[in-house]
Amino acid sequence: MVTEQEVDAIGQTLVDPKQPLQARFRALFTLRGLGGPGAIAWISQAFGDDSALLKHELAYCLGQMQDARAIPVLVDVLQDTRQEPMVRHEAGEALGAIGDPEVLEILKQYSSDPVIEVAETCQLAVRRGPYLSVDPAPPAEERDVGRLREALLDESRPLFERYRAMFALRNAGGEEAALALAEGLHCGSALFRHEVGYVLGQLQHEAAVPQLAAALARCAENPMVRHECAEALGAIARPACLAALQAHADDPERVVRESCEVALDMYKHETGRAFQYADGLEQLRGAPS
Repeated sequence: MVTEQEVDAIGQTLVDPKQPLQARFRALFTLRGLGGPGAIAWISQAFGDDSALLKHELAYCLGQMQDARAIPVLVDVLQDTRQEPMVRHEAGEALGAIGDPEVLEILKQYSSDPVIEVAETCQLAVRRGPYLSVDPAPPAEERDVGRLREALLDESRPLFERYRAMFALRNAGGEEAALALAEGLHCGSALFRHEVGYVLGQLQHEAAVPQLAAALARCAENPMVRHECAEALGAIARPACLAALQAHADDPERVVRESCEVALDMYKHETGRAFQYADGLEQLRGAPS
């Protein structure tokens, strides 16, 4: 049983800018796992932070929790044009993941937002309709990896169809699917490429490492894409990933630099003996009182 005091202590770590970013991320993912109104309140409070990466992950976690009590704060973030595009985009995606019909009108409204990443995200969320999943689109029914690759890379197709191919490739798994997805890092919009990076992190296949490392190293690439590639490398956690992440640990782009910092912590977890990355509760209960 988790006490309210324990949730509050983990929340305090999340909102404390003096804490290392890795500790704040672990606190965030602990709160995501715990759920409930207390966790949502602490996560919501952290949207005042100056780290776009942290705020992006706050929105992501609220979407994954699929709790309608998070809708008001996510709508506020989506509407707040002072928030970075990657944060507003993630708030839109999170609203789609929660899947409550009450947000449909607001998603339609922001489908024509001047920030293209926000507009495309809201268009996808509207298209997904009653499909209840934390993914932005249901996987395509096609199972042939070659045909799915064609659909993924065909820029004449609607974005929603290409996303469906992307998630079908993720579900297929294996080297051929990983290599097909990795080709997607060279085409489409920044939103599309960023989602490819995210999916490759879920797939955790070593075949994608060279393409992910190359995308991370492209300074002209959208930081949203580079950030997702860094986190994917941390999740795949092979020696070549470590070299790529260390090479960008001092990147001039803050969101990339911070993503590498968090990814190196994830790498340490993936290659270590600790059972759980979201270890806020274990850290708290193991600490001297």
